[in-house]
Amino acid sequence: MARLSQMSAFQFTIFSLLSSFTLILVSGENLGFHSTVDRKLLGLQKEKLTHVRLYWHDIVGGSHPSAIEVVPAPSNKSQTNFGLVRMFDNALTEGPELSSKLVARAQGFYGFAGQVELSLLMAQNFAFVAGEFNGSTITLLGRNSILNKVRELPVIGGSGAFRFARGYAELRTHTFNLTSSDAIVEYNIYVLHY
Repeated sequence: MARLSQMSAFQFTIFSLLSSFTLILVSGENLGFHSTVDRKLLGLQKEKLTHVRLYWHDIVGGSHPSAIEVVPAPSNKSQTNFGLVRMFDNALTEGPELSSKLVARAQGFYGFAGQVELSLLMAQNFAFVAGEFNGSTITLLGRNSILNKVRELPVIGGSGAFRFARGYAELRTHTFNLTSSDAIVEYNIYVLHY
């Protein structure tokens, strides 16, 4: 009987140790809804900084506009068009001429967000259609004070070659037509990505 008690105590001790070890292993692997991932498993290598310069062609007037009004400004006749929203699918070219090489499409919307100052809320994807980044996108979202000589928009993400992208874009108006409201804007984008 003493020998049986010793055997049971030994088995109980071993069982307890193994159970504790198993709980430690399980709790170490199961983090609930999240876990840390080695970036190499996603094919992410060393982060790099890329500079992209493109010309954004916003065509509001004419028979083939690239930007259309989807929400009109309220009838209060605001000096800043407060409340007006336009959806766009604008050409992004290598040079300031619309006839220069098409590199990407800027697809998104802008809304006139300032009641006192002429400023836009802009949300857009630069969808590349040619070259090294064909099929990839850069996403920008932010405030554009369009009367300032130089403006900045944050890069908040991307896809393809620009996964995990972050950075900023500097915007400079190249030309603006007061009659049609058409604009050509130079974008210099500085983007960190893998």
